[in-house]
Amino acid sequence: MPSPRRRLKAADVERFVREQCFAPAQQGLVGIELEQLTVAAGDPAACPDHARVRAAVATVSPLAGGSRLTFEPGGQVELSSAPLPGVTAACAALTGDLATVCDAVAGAGARLLAAGLDPWRDRSRVVEEPRYRAMEAYFGADGDEGGRMMCSTAALQVNLDIGEASAQARRWHLAHALGPILVASFANSPLSRSTPTGRRSERAAICAALDPSRSGPAETGTADPAGAWLQYALEAQVMLIRTCAERFHPMATPLPFGRWMEEGHELGFPVLDDFEYHLGTLFPPVRPRGWLELRMVDSLPDPWWQAAAAVVAALFDDPEAADEAARASAATAGLWADAARHGLSHPGLALAAATCFRAALDALPRLGADEATISAVGAFFERFVARGRCPADDLLDAWRRHGRLLPDPLPLESSWT
Repeated sequence: MPSPRRRLKAADVERFVREQCFAPAQQGLVGIELEQLTVAAGDPAACPDHARVRAAVATVSPLAGGSRLTFEPGGQVELSSAPLPGVTAACAALTGDLATVCDAVAGAGARLLAAGLDPWRDRSRVVEEPRYRAMEAYFGADGDEGGRMMCSTAALQVNLDIGEASAQARRWHLAHALGPILVASFANSPLSRSTPTGRRSERAAICAALDPSRSGPAETGTADPAGAWLQYALEAQVMLIRTCAERFHPMATPLPFGRWMEEGHELGFPVLDDFEYHLGTLFPPVRPRGWLELRMVDSLPDPWWQAAAAVVAALFDDPEAADEAARASAATAGLWADAARHGLSHPGLALAAATCFRAALDALPRLGADEATISAVGAFFERFVARGRCPADDLLDAWRRHGRLLPDPLPLESSWT
């Protein structure tokens, strides 16, 4: 909570970033966070009863695989695996827990839908928490994209070791260079309000349209990623100030965190706990938290979310694959908007993605991945990447074929008929 006097110094926040956000770690751990939309079982364009859904999933907690279950502001279910040794273990744990939650949700007259954006409607907030009310007010001052991000989108996040000190810059740069390739390969949100948006990943476009000080990439090309993240955090606007556990004050006028440190606010000066909380309100596509969070992929159905997690883990944790991915992504680094709009119909992104997927397929056996995980990556490559396509293209083909959005999902291969 803020202090009436200035207590936080530049050295304090730099020490926190270097010791906490970039603490050396290289153990081959993988964590997966999968968000999915909740929709009414009989009419996916209608809101499910959120209270019933919450009550239903409460009956299956704690989950056998150790995943943590939370709800996003619009009622999206988020399952977060524990950090586990290797992508196979992480996928296995999350798969079992996801099946349990799906069954529980079905008992509440709802189902889960894996898509990057609700294709039928813009959702309203259903989770009543002071933090979310303040976030809604903060974003609402600049339009509706913040509310759409909070309530109508769903993502897949892959968490990896940040690396030993000597490897952190390489892994940081690789994460940012690969970002557009991952957006394009796994794009799965081409529809909004039952109509094509002109983009394969509308979710990525929504995130990019938010307050740029907190949603843009933090990469600067420096050899010191901790310094780049520190600069990003200090220049980012303060979203809210907490004065107690239940009171969050949204900022109505721009206030970069660095200026808050120096000049204060009528509510006080920040302390280190406020800086740590501020970091959690930043939403770049790559975020360091003592591990690397890769946050740029749309939510995907089974088994494609497993393929995405496996590709990411292979390209980071196998040295040969990482070198190949670094070379392949050099020409497409920075093409975030092109990736969201075109997916793999962009020739450069398609070529880079094919190279990266082949490298991942070669690496996965070396990393001890099981046959099911390798098969999921191979199937995704053949169905999409080898043909210059992404999941969004299947959804658009179905929309064009039927002239409208149909409600029933296909099992496994796609979210929609």
